[in-house]
Amino acid sequence: MKLKNKVIVVTGGVRDIGREVSKKLAAEGAKLAINYFGSEDQAASLRTELAAADAQAIILKGDMTAQADVDKLIGSAIDQLGGRVDGLVNVVGGLVQRQTIDEMDEAFFDKVMKLNLNSTFLTVKAAVPHMQEGSSIVNFASQAGRDGGGPGASAYATSKGAVMTFTRAMSKELGPQGIRVNSLCPGMISTSFHDIFTKDNVRSNVANGTPLKREGKPGEVADSVSYLLSDEASFLTGVNLDINGGLLFS
Repeated sequence: MKLKNKVIVVTGGVRDIGREVSKKLAAEGAKLAINYFGSEDQAASLRTELAAADAQAIILKGDMTAQADVDKLIGSAIDQLGGRVDGLVNVVGGLVQRQTIDEMDEAFFDKVMKLNLNSTFLTVKAAVPHMQEGSSIVNFASQAGRDGGGPGASAYATSKGAVMTFTRAMSKELGPQGIRVNSLCPGMISTSFHDIFTKDNVRSNVANGTPLKREGKPGEVADSVSYLLSDEASFLTGVNLDINGGLLFS
């Protein structure tokens, strides 16, 4: 249990990749403050699942683009789980909708940036004052942040590229305090994200184009999160780690 008794906050932690992250960290002994926003049923089922596993976890609804909700999440972790934050995982994010540059307006662009970049900024800013030497932050970027994304995903790709740069900047700023900051850049992972936004033939073509000839699994991403949070990754910071089956090399 390489995360035993570590207090870890997970945003967007009840669906798809976030859910697997929460379950993995709980299995590694972490005490969790898990955020969700619109997934009531998934939050209820995860709460039941973690309770059955005797995991110590609180699951709270909140909008991570709203300062008050971010403060409530971090405050609850501090008050209920041990007076500190040892880890932060920013899974919250999304594409929202595929729109080309001629289709999108400023409001849509701002919405995507706020969801993916501002939420990361707000949670990091709120958590850092409660972090000690040896703490770790894992942000979620995307392969789209490296290659510009697919059709109609320019706003999403731009926001995820910004998350990658923010990760590097925070690694330099927080490194002297002993706080590590890394991010993951998932490619084609089998989740509802692609069920909604990616056509079946595109998914098949992408999977067949990877050296491993398949899509990734949410649990495989969760394993990487657990590693980056742990002391096993104690000399890794400022890393934007690709997890795409070899489709794209950074």
